[in-house]
Amino acid sequence: MTAKKEEKSIIEICPIRNVVARFGNKWALLVILIIDENRSIRFNRLGKLIPDISAKVLADTLRILEADGLVERTVYPEVPVRVEYALTETGKSLVPIIHSLTEWAKSHMKSILAHRENAERAACS
Repeated sequence: MTAKKEEKSIIEICPIRNVVARFGNKWALLVILIIDENRSIRFNRLGKLIPDISAKVLADTLRILEADGLVERTVYPEVPVRVEYALTETGKSLVPIIHSLTEWAKSHMKSILAHRENAERAACS
């Protein structure tokens, strides 16, 4: 009996979905930008710079960014142990794209908000 070859859908292998979805969450881009601005940063300092993020969500976000090779975690053998986060070369290459996206959002924010408001009014009618 031969096993049926399992084919992956285009959605599963799509680079946009596979890659961007991992760092396109609510916090990842902000974490990347803050790490970039600081070159290297400790967990608690990063958490203080993003006061609305919980320690668990920050840890999960850093874990994902590290697993994808965007952030590197360095543990220093000191007492107490010191851990710092920095961007990898891949992470650094993403920063200009984030800045471009930020500029695009600033340029189009009023229009987008107006469209949202119109859509909400139409949905309520």
